[in-house]
Amino acid sequence: MRNARSARKMSFILVGLLAVMLVLSACGSNNGNNGGNNAGNAANETETTNNGGNDAAGAGNNEAPAGPQTVTDGMGHEVKIPAEPKKILASYLEDPVVTLGQTPVAQWSVANGIQDYLAPQLKDVPTIAYDLPVEKVLSYAPDLIIIGSESAVQKGLYEQYAKIAPTYVLGDKVNKDWREALKTIGALLGKSGEADKALQEYDQKAADAKAKLASVVNGKKAAALWLVAKNFYIVDETQASGAVLYKDLGLTPPNIVNEIPAASKAVWNPISLEKLATLDADYIFLVNSDKADAAETLKNPLWQGIPAVKNKQVFEIPSTSSWLYSGKIAGEQIMDEAVKFLTEAK
Repeated sequence: MRNARSARKMSFILVGLLAVMLVLSACGSNNGNNGGNNAGNAANETETTNNGGNDAAGAGNNEAPAGPQTVTDGMGHEVKIPAEPKKILASYLEDPVVTLGQTPVAQWSVANGIQDYLAPQLKDVPTIAYDLPVEKVLSYAPDLIIIGSESAVQKGLYEQYAKIAPTYVLGDKVNKDWREALKTIGALLGKSGEADKALQEYDQKAADAKAKLASVVNGKKAAALWLVAKNFYIVDETQASGAVLYKDLGLTPPNIVNEIPAASKAVWNPISLEKLATLDADYIFLVNSDKADAAETLKNPLWQGIPAVKNKQVFEIPSTSSWLYSGKIAGEQIMDEAVKFLTEAK
């Protein structure tokens, strides 16, 4: 009975977290930050006129607009943005909104949780379901709605949201790149300077962390794994904690990451224990969403036989951490934790 309850509980997570967070990258893998139907299914459970969908991002070096600006979003909609939007709804884009010094009117949530890593910044912000029910959106009376993926506004939803407030869709290409998402949102909010400064701060922090780890991780391989509902997922090298480990900190992706077919890549990719047994990573960062229920899985001989496991180089990370997400705040937290783990590793 306990296992059945646990399975049902985890299915809620995957309906929300995977269907929203992961599906978007699976959709974007062909047209190319968040997203993955493949992982969700596997677990059966995430007045200035600009031209073109990326014009708001291109405005990144301009001063804040003196009045309303009309821009073209990632789906080709012409959207009139208020001069100084105050009541912003940007579900699953709270990281860039908070980075820019704004507090959204509501925050993304699934059945049993929120983006816990942003709890200090969003502690007094009410929640809204990940699928943005129209009635709930209306109740928050936003003056600007920012949506990440095209898939979130299908079947007439865009038109319903647009009746409530100006609605700007980043589009999957921008949404997959947290830097571009930050710059685009910065331009929409008249905060391009803040966005540029945030990126400079991030890059400096990454450079400092990489230098600190240079002698520790030289040539070493690392894998970030997610254990949820007794299933393992491995992060893509260009997304979330993968981008931090491999691009920002200079670790090397393991064999399994390089073997994932490009056409089926998501942010988090399902991986069998049999395949994991061939993992050649020196370090494993394990995001454990199964908590106490993970004990049985982690006693499996296939898991115990992985070299990094035998060498006690597995760093367990709680599911409330930022390792599942992308953004400046998420990335900086991942860097801090990775540096701590690696510098203390025996």
